[in-house]
Amino acid sequence: MIDSTAMTSQKGLNNSNPTSEHAERISRMSSQQRASIDRKAGLELFRDMTLGRRFEDKCAEMYYRGKMFGFVHLYNGQEAVSSGVIGAMQRKHDWFCSTYRDHVHALSAGVPAKEVMSELFGKETGCSKGRGGSMHLFSKEHHLLGGYAFIGEGIPVALGSAFTSRYKRDALNENSDSVTAAFFGDGTCNNGQFFECLNMAQLWKLPIIFVVENNKWAIGMAHDRATSDPEIWRKADAFGMKGEEVNGMDVLAVRGAAERAIKRARAGEGPTVLECLTYRFRGHSLADPDELRAEEEKEFWAKRDPLKTFEKDLSEQSLVSTDELRMIEKEIDKEVNDAVEFALAAEEPNPNDLTKYIWAND
Repeated sequence: MIDSTAMTSQKGLNNSNPTSEHAERISRMSSQQRASIDRKAGLELFRDMTLGRRFEDKCAEMYYRGKMFGFVHLYNGQEAVSSGVIGAMQRKHDWFCSTYRDHVHALSAGVPAKEVMSELFGKETGCSKGRGGSMHLFSKEHHLLGGYAFIGEGIPVALGSAFTSRYKRDALNENSDSVTAAFFGDGTCNNGQFFECLNMAQLWKLPIIFVVENNKWAIGMAHDRATSDPEIWRKADAFGMKGEEVNGMDVLAVRGAAERAIKRARAGEGPTVLECLTYRFRGHSLADPDELRAEEEKEFWAKRDPLKTFEKDLSEQSLVSTDELRMIEKEIDKEVNDAVEFALAAEEPNPNDLTKYIWAND
């Protein structure tokens, strides 16, 4: 016999994440030094965040219309992390390693929307030539080291990238100061790769930023039910590493923390664990009915929408007019629609090229 009381209790545990805990951590972060920006940087950040949001919304539309297939994990709500970290780095100089929630990281790294959308449609014009799909975006040109379907896969890859930078400088006497950002979620931080790579990164003082996108949920598992210490940034201390928590719904707070971490990395002072407290507005994937999260929790985070927060910042600093922002949104909508049309019209991969990208060419 199934105990209905036990079932109710179990669901209650999944919904036990009180808004008071969220508010406490965010208030503690309110005194952090946020990045200072000028008009140009403000426009770039707003455009990047808007592109990420509108692109993901269009992906959802295409998926539900039956135009896109496979597993699709969207990034809505987390845009401040991608734009804040990658925007503080140097495109085509630094390196980026993503997860299965990788569309927006690719866009922030500079991969054209047409190439990303084409990949989601499995077309030859995709950044992975239609072989990777949603979870395996890759672009050598844009220093995107890939998206990965299994959690924790990308962290050792990012570590190798950071080691390469240090090796070029120390062993080959090259002028190498590139930094690698490894993005991953809170659920990954209980995996062995996370701790092993933290140890090696600190041992060799590697130029890497471990960017934890703590969106509070690992699929349907509430974060604080799965770890002995829910404040992930504190785990850096076990390795003598710098750790910092940041309001991941505030792009200027993220950018400020990223700038500090990048400065340390380029100076040879080693890695940083950067825990960004954020929230995904949609379910784990587009196949997730999203029934486990409490409405109160969703409402708490919806009021902290990173795009609305940043628009308020721009307005209060008199950097950009509201009309300019609306114009940017229209330009982004056209760019995303053009990307869809391009992807739909693009060629399918040639079956004769099935093994073309499996082995390296001499």
